[in-house]
Amino acid sequence: MPVEFPDFRLGTELATSFTATLTERHGSPVERIPTPQRFVDWLAVHGLVTDACTEAQLDRARELRESIHLAATAAAVQDPLPVSAVEVINDRSVEGRAAAILTPEGERQWRLGSASSVEDALGVIAADAISIIAGQRDGRLALCASSTCRAAFFDTSRSRTRKWCDMNTCGNRQKKARFEANHRKNPGTAEGSGERPSRP
Repeated sequence: MPVEFPDFRLGTELATSFTATLTERHGSPVERIPTPQRFVDWLAVHGLVTDACTEAQLDRARELRESIHLAATAAAVQDPLPVSAVEVINDRSVEGRAAAILTPEGERQWRLGSASSVEDALGVIAADAISIIAGQRDGRLALCASSTCRAAFFDTSRSRTRKWCDMNTCGNRQKKARFEANHRKNPGTAEGSGERPSRP
């Protein structure tokens, strides 16, 4: 019987999608890359194809993930960046030997230095994190309003007022909780309030 793994949360930004491989950090954490092969799968989804990953490389990946999360969280609330997190991000960035290439369709792809180079893939992720945290991209870092999540995400909405890292997960849970609380307070009126949550 195949092992079931938690689904990936796929965002539009590489670095913050990477930090979302660990979710519910302030509740019951969910590890979405529990094995080296699952990390290879995640990389492939994001166009960073590697042949394999060792346990040691997975440990380095998780160290980078947590460093990006710490630095992005600090940047979102305008605190000083943690020195140790910055060092890890910088180290992974300079260790990578990936090159950006242009496809005939006019899109950017990453060519890793070798087919099995997890380090090159981590360099791409680290470089993406640097561009976001340094404010070089059009958007803003924010923290999910869910008290059990508090994930850092990159808000590129026109108004820059997104509250949730993902509307279909954290946002929907909060809408559902609000709907149920309103229903308990006003059992006769909640049904017509328009506050019904969307289906998961």
